Amino acid sequence: MGRVIESEELSRLMEESRSDGLKIVFTNGVFDILHAGHLDYLKKSKKLGDILIVGVNTDESAKAIKGPNQPFNSEDDRAALLAGLECVDYVALFSEGTPINMISSVRPDLLVKGADYSADEVVGKAVVESYGGKVKLIPFKEGFSTSSLIEKIKSGD
Repeated sequence: MGRVIESEELSRLMEESRSDGLKIVFTNGVFDILHAGHLDYLKKSKKLGDILIVGVNTDESAKAIKGPNQPFNSEDDRAALLAGLECVDYVALFSEGTPINMISSVRPDLLVKGADYSADEVVGKAVVESYGGKVKLIPFKEGFSTSSLIEKIKSGD
């Protein structure tokens, strides 16, 4: 199982991993209410390489994206839950609006996002491709989304 780590330490560890020939995969998101769709996505991401890093928006940056009523779970809780998944190797928080600084520092071989994005919309695509890395889009598991889960809870269905 993974561990929550500071960005600076993560960068150093990835340098070592890269020199050992390990393939580094990076993804990011808010991951507020974990569900089976997240798990499926993270397992598929892990299968693409040796090390899976998940960048997680801090509470402040999540509010900027999702609005003042989110996240429901704190950044520490969200990071701990993700780190507890067998498929996740490292979790690091980022406070900026995008993970571009973390991506630039980690230099993953593969940058993964959900297929609700187009490849050109993926933050960090140009950085990753500049040193020969790739961007991969993974389709979401049908019927699972945090937004629909929130609506279901609100409606009491």
